[in-house]
Amino acid sequence: MENPRPPYPLNSVDNALRILQMLRDQDSIRVSEVADELGVARSTAHRLLAMLVYRGFAVQDDNRGYLPGPSLSAPHVSTGMPLRSLRRVLLPHMDALCERVGETVNFVVRVGTQTRFLATVECPQVLRVGDRQGTILPARLSSGGQALLARLSDAELAELYHTGEPDQADGRRPGTARPGDSDAPETMSPDGFHRLITSLRWVRERGYALNLEATEVGICAIGMCVVDRSDQAVGALTMAMPTSRFSRDRLPSLVAELRFTVTRAGNDL
Repeated sequence: MENPRPPYPLNSVDNALRILQMLRDQDSIRVSEVADELGVARSTAHRLLAMLVYRGFAVQDDNRGYLPGPSLSAPHVSTGMPLRSLRRVLLPHMDALCERVGETVNFVVRVGTQTRFLATVECPQVLRVGDRQGTILPARLSSGGQALLARLSDAELAELYHTGEPDQADGRRPGTARPGDSDAPETMSPDGFHRLITSLRWVRERGYALNLEATEVGICAIGMCVVDRSDQAVGALTMAMPTSRFSRDRLPSLVAELRFTVTRAGNDL
């Protein structure tokens, strides 16, 4: 669920946080890119980056680009190619899909048990799903996350979600965090894991995943993996729309458009 905008936003803080998202999701950023993304002067972008370097959230490389610094833990996403290149290849396909179906299109990757939104193309309709770039959602609930999880075997899923019997020492399941452990992986009860496995088998059979208001009331989404020529899933494309425009009658045509797009995008990777 998207957090509400505060009533008295601080633009300088917001800009710094948006730069942190760029550092997290891209391989390297430059002053000009930051200025364009934030809509500010290059001098302003440079001052913001200088403060992030000072605090250790960014470091400057030999090519005058900026990389995530030691204070910013950037997760490794195994996609087989740089995230910047993925975005460049996929955005034209996302634009075309958005134009054909009239709904918002997202590109997401899976980082552990989470789904990270790396790019969004918003549809022009007044009632629409907004930009989700930078948003993180549970993979088991989001359509793109489910599509990516379905590529894993049941054994890999069990390891990912740390299912198992409670430890004899303290009654916790393997991998379960104690109160206050904020960085522990998501865990799941045996019943919850069984439901996940059942739903992912449905995804494997049909080749796409559905999110019917599982992450936000009033929003539905369809997700499908983008697979490169070596048969590796590099991420997923999703179409998100208000529930009022989603129907079972419309589903076959939306799935067909999404499948056409991921096939063409995969061929271009």
